[in-house]
Amino acid sequence: MAAELSDILIRQARREDLPALVAMFAADALGGHGDTTEPEAFPDYLRAFAVIEASPDQTLYVAERGGEVVGTFQTMVTTSLTGCGSSAMIIEAVQTRADMRGQGIGALMIEFAIAKAKGRGVRLVQLTSNMMRRDAHRFYERLGFKPSHLGFKMALK
Repeated sequence: MAAELSDILIRQARREDLPALVAMFAADALGGHGDTTEPEAFPDYLRAFAVIEASPDQTLYVAERGGEVVGTFQTMVTTSLTGCGSSAMIIEAVQTRADMRGQGIGALMIEFAIAKAKGRGVRLVQLTSNMMRRDAHRFYERLGFKPSHLGFKMALK
């Protein structure tokens, strides 16, 4: 870990982190997920947090600096019959607070996730990124990720 990042703590998210996490997602105009800090939406975030927290194969993490949440990501481990029944880790919802970008926090979070994946003995780590996020693509490639698949989505809501 770089010296300037020695003050970053990566830990499992807690319920009290939700307002900071929601604010980060709501501030992401490019994401297009419809996140909002409107109070009437908060119960939806609470429900999702409860599902993630209860799952043995999902973990929501935060990066904290000086007691403030400055980044987040979520991991999910899936097992498939392909690859001789191996498991893969999916990294999702990677976000660094806008005023903290470019300081290495994102790389630290991804390296943390990869270490967790290795610790669980998974076969590969994968993630998706919005096609418009060219800077993010270069970032992931610098970390060793290779574009390999074309993804498709179907919105149901």
